[in-house]
Amino acid sequence: MSGGLYSMSAKDFDKTLDLTKIKPYGDTMNDGKVQLSFTLPVPFGDEAIEAAKQMVKSFGLENPQVVYYRELTNGFTFFNCYGSATQTVDYTSIHVPKVESNTMDMHETDDYIREHIGRKVVVVGASTGTDAHTVGIDAIRNMKGYAGHSGLERYDMIEAYNLGSQVPNEEFIAKGIELKADALLVSQTVTQKDVHIQNLTHLVELMEAEGLRDRMILVCGGPRITHELAKELGYDAGFGMNTYADDVASYVVQEMVNRGMK
Repeated sequence: MSGGLYSMSAKDFDKTLDLTKIKPYGDTMNDGKVQLSFTLPVPFGDEAIEAAKQMVKSFGLENPQVVYYRELTNGFTFFNCYGSATQTVDYTSIHVPKVESNTMDMHETDDYIREHIGRKVVVVGASTGTDAHTVGIDAIRNMKGYAGHSGLERYDMIEAYNLGSQVPNEEFIAKGIELKADALLVSQTVTQKDVHIQNLTHLVELMEAEGLRDRMILVCGGPRITHELAKELGYDAGFGMNTYADDVASYVVQEMVNRGMK
């Protein structure tokens, strides 16, 4: 609806909105409504409902309501609940570290490489360590790409190699050296007990020990990856949810130019 409700921002919709004191929005601005889902190791029944309400209240939410619950198996019950938050957040004070590059589409990136680098860019990717999930690296690298965004294989000026899953860090680095990689892309999907942090840290330590860290652009990505975390772990950039091959390719080639990598 052009010019209607769907083109309005939250600020336009409710003039009482204070961006220094925002809270969740459900039916009415500032009502603080929050939806939660969780499982408790208790039998299905009235006592389970009361336990869920008390749990919601312990989170600091008022007026807890259980709107749906179901027995998963004997002794375990799943809940959907509502509550109202009283806490607020100062949105105006938030600063999130982000990848500093201008996102270009595939054709723009190819043209940029031709003009500023003058040769094909070599990119090697893998799901390293014990991670057996390739959905992330496949979405970035495969020719078909993901959600309408072409993968790196489709780029004329990028040579993209996918080593697959469960690739030991040592083998990953060795292959990068063999292929004369300009950039290494690490995908991490499994994050239980912070195994992704351990694996990502190990890779950086290996590269630093061999004096390779400054010779390649090092990028990681995955559902629990942020740019801030990546930088803390020693990577050049990190890509999380809702990022595509366009974002990764644009960053890599612009960073190569910034570093004078030819």
